[in-house]
Amino acid sequence: MGFNVHHSLYNSKLEVIDANYNLCLKLNLEMRKVKNMENRSFSEVVSEIIASIDELVSLSRNSETEKEMFIELALVLERIPPVFCDLRDDYKVMDTPLIRKAVESLEKEIVRAKCLIKVRNEKRRHVEAIAHDLGRSLGLVLFATVEVSTQFKMKIGELHKELMNMKFNESCSPTSTLTSTWTSTSSRTTEFVCDLRVEEIEEERISINVCDIALHLKYGNDDEFKLAVVGLKELMQSKNVDDGWLNEEGIVLILLKRLGSNKSVDQSIIIQVLRYLVWNSPASKEMMADMGPLSTLVKSLAGEEEERREAVGLLLDLCDLVNVRRRLGRVQGCIVMLVAILKGDDPIASYDARKLLDVLSGNTQNVLYMAEADYFKPMVQLLKEGSDMNKILMATGLSRMVQTEQSRASLGEEGAIEPLVQMFRTEKLEAKLSALNALHSLSGLKENVQRLINSGIVNSLLQLLFSVTSVLMTLREPAAAILARIAESELILVNHDMALQMLSLLNLSSPVIQNYLLQALNSIAAHPSGLEVRKKMVESGAIQLLCPFLMENNTKIKNGALKLLYSLSKDAPEELEESHISVILSIIPSTNCESERVFAVGILSNVPVTQKKITDMLRKANLVPILISIMNTSLANSDISTSFLSESVAALLVRFTNPFDRKLQLHSAEQGVIPLLVKLLSSASTIAQKNAATSLAQLSQNSLSLSKAKSSRWLCVPPSKDSLCEVHGRQCFTKSTFCLVKANAIPPMIQILEGEERDVDEAVLGALTTLLEDEICDNGSKYIVKMSGVQGILKALGSCHIGAQQKALWILERIFRIEEHRIKYGETTWSVLVDLAHKGDSSLKPAIAKLLVRLELFQFQD
Repeated sequence: MGFNVHHSLYNSKLEVIDANYNLCLKLNLEMRKVKNMENRSFSEVVSEIIASIDELVSLSRNSETEKEMFIELALVLERIPPVFCDLRDDYKVMDTPLIRKAVESLEKEIVRAKCLIKVRNEKRRHVEAIAHDLGRSLGLVLFATVEVSTQFKMKIGELHKELMNMKFNESCSPTSTLTSTWTSTSSRTTEFVCDLRVEEIEEERISINVCDIALHLKYGNDDEFKLAVVGLKELMQSKNVDDGWLNEEGIVLILLKRLGSNKSVDQSIIIQVLRYLVWNSPASKEMMADMGPLSTLVKSLAGEEEERREAVGLLLDLCDLVNVRRRLGRVQGCIVMLVAILKGDDPIASYDARKLLDVLSGNTQNVLYMAEADYFKPMVQLLKEGSDMNKILMATGLSRMVQTEQSRASLGEEGAIEPLVQMFRTEKLEAKLSALNALHSLSGLKENVQRLINSGIVNSLLQLLFSVTSVLMTLREPAAAILARIAESELILVNHDMALQMLSLLNLSSPVIQNYLLQALNSIAAHPSGLEVRKKMVESGAIQLLCPFLMENNTKIKNGALKLLYSLSKDAPEELEESHISVILSIIPSTNCESERVFAVGILSNVPVTQKKITDMLRKANLVPILISIMNTSLANSDISTSFLSESVAALLVRFTNPFDRKLQLHSAEQGVIPLLVKLLSSASTIAQKNAATSLAQLSQNSLSLSKAKSSRWLCVPPSKDSLCEVHGRQCFTKSTFCLVKANAIPPMIQILEGEERDVDEAVLGALTTLLEDEICDNGSKYIVKMSGVQGILKALGSCHIGAQQKALWILERIFRIEEHRIKYGETTWSVLVDLAHKGDSSLKPAIAKLLVRLELFQFQD
């Protein structure tokens, strides 16, 4: 009986072997058939794959054993055809050599899977192998299409992952003795089938073994290298690679070399493989910790989004090694690029970059690198909570950094000011000095000045300046520099005594500190709401205190003293004594410093015109030709100081055109003052325009009488046509009769009236009134009309200055005494006057009424 059973089993084994052998032959024939179909179109290849997968699904569902495993496999496989239908429909884009090769490889893998299922050896590990082999082939398709179709990549990627992750429990395997015996025999046969490597099949397969992977990684072309990388990735995922093979073949070094040199390959996949190696191979991980590999990986931080993301992740994985943490920060550009990624749009890469920077911040040098890259959180954290030495290192590094407005703002917002102020208040000299230097660096931003004032550091800085302790002397310069910055804020005016304390320190300090103190005092004096403080400074003898500094050889100190004197003398010019004026006068022609000259002229312009003694001093010093030369040069070069100089010179020339001092006027005119004043009418400064118009008006007040006197002296000589003035009706000259017509001053005045700025109107209109004196009224009216001045005068009626409106009405009344002018401009003027009567000041109504009567268009009513 037993013999019969064993004999029966033996016969069954033979039958199985024969069947499997026949299947192997069939597999060989089908593979040859695939090889002989190279002339198929892409659509035909894909259609045959879809049909083969449908057949494979049917075989799986109809398996007589291990139905649960095959049904699970079938559920995944049946989702492949719809995806490949899309691939077939989009053949114009998808039919590339790489994609065709990958698709044909999948076709061969499907043939093998069908053959293996028909062997009926459904042990768990073999079903898993079928799923994983198909998954790897799908992975090749996925890789080949990664740059062609994002949508296809997503769909095929999901199927690839499901097949690669497919696992079955041992409980699903057959358990009967007979079945086990059959399985054992079948297993050996299946292994024979799996190991079958007919030459033709081997040449065509894309799914390569570990030996092929090493060869293709080392020597393959781009396509072969790509496939080898994907194959290696799959092997790593399935944990089918050991450290011995990796080290023997030098896989890590190969990948790193190709990573740095081959941009035609998707760099992110290479880095993904390296990450798998890091996770699974301690030896490979250690190999990547050297400076060479780290430098290569850091270069990938500047790559495309996927490459960048994977590179950050890999570096983060490596950072649990001490050597990596020590070396990575020294790789050129590493921290800069990590900070850029941190601030970028990729949330995953940004998150990993932040974690990596946090790890690297354990090294203080790295923290300084981060700060230089505008990432300040670790630096501020050390300033707050680090050791005393680390705090000093951070403060020193901060003070040496090149700061931008943005970096100062970021440090202030991160909270760097308060811990630095606390460092300054410690007893250690080194901590004080480094904190002060850092605070000075940050104080260049208005918002940080506000934070400094709020911290209460101002009084501490002043106390330090008064200190005579030799140990603290080195701290005085940075303290004074910070005070100079703080003084730029108007909030400092809350402490009125601060300016007075600084004044008292001027004569007790070194030149460097004197310069900072003068900067601070100038800032305080320049604040619009600083009148009260300026008065207190003058009352405390500031002008007398500053005058000795005008003799300084130090240009910065001399310039600072002149600037402060200018600000203080605007409110208290009477404090300037003749000795002071004499020193200031000597500076103007002698200095080579433009700003010194500008402020010296400005101080003189503040002196009241009524002080005749000063006028005599200035005339004896021959100041007018000096001013004319300086101003002409400045107007030609037109630099940043031109506007301020124009204002000061124009104001000073008002003194030299006093209408009650004809000798002084003649002296000024002979020096060439009138052409300069006409130029100043076109200045960018309305203050300069106003003072120039005022000076010309003062000169023109005497033009009529001077022209009469000149004519009486030359009665026997007929006047030349060129010298005859159409307004004054006599001989006129710019230098001798100060005639505005001959000076060509009227056109720029009318241009001012036609402009949008109304502050200069009154001065210009005052000059025009000098052309309308009773004796020359008709001539003056005709000339103004000829120069198209009426529209400008009407526009001046819209001024908010009553004085300008009154002068405009007076001029118009005189112009409209001529009927021709009433006809030409009457209607336009009438509408302007009516509007002014309704909206203007009541004091203007009599003049408006008189003019309306003159126009004979409207009877004014109250």
